[in-house]
Amino acid sequence: MTEWHSYAPAAGHGLRHDPLNAIVAPRPIGWISTVSAQGVRNLAPYSFFNLFAYRPPIVAFCSAGAKDSLANAQATGEFVWNLATRDLAEAMNATSAGVAPGEDEFALAHLDTLPSHRVRPARVAASPVQFECVVTQVLRLQGRDGAEIDYWMVFGEAVAIHIDRAMLDDGIYQTARARPITRGGGPADYFEIREDALFQMRRPG
Repeated sequence: MTEWHSYAPAAGHGLRHDPLNAIVAPRPIGWISTVSAQGVRNLAPYSFFNLFAYRPPIVAFCSAGAKDSLANAQATGEFVWNLATRDLAEAMNATSAGVAPGEDEFALAHLDTLPSHRVRPARVAASPVQFECVVTQVLRLQGRDGAEIDYWMVFGEAVAIHIDRAMLDDGIYQTARARPITRGGGPADYFEIREDALFQMRRPG
């Protein structure tokens, strides 16, 4: 017989660490580059990130608190998503540091950049995929009582997409080849997407 640990989130989980982000996992990482209205570069990872539409391609990241990425995206209407890979994991983690506003995380993590084609924020040169995005919506989240909470979803349409051709076979993108990393739960868990974890299923009909 299954023994359940059940709880009402508003009353607390009663565990050593909140299990929520370990359950809804692994999650793709939104490694978001922005630039302020004054031209100051910013780069930060967000584990609340995903793709939400094909045509036009819409991605979104969620900022817990009013951070620089949110402020910059609101001020300029632009951001770039950079694919975080195993080779870039330590650099990505370095850009998560709580540094003073105005500090350049590209320099902090010793990352080279590439200019974007259609937006102002720079791309992470070593990342094998980058999406240049124009902000379409900024949505502050609400609880069930209608009260606003300290989380903001930033949606953006990808207006230019860059893919390292080494990631393609016969016109098909090979997901595991880049060794992308995803966020697990707890204070430090990440997962690498690997070829040996692949299985395939086709939709019925």
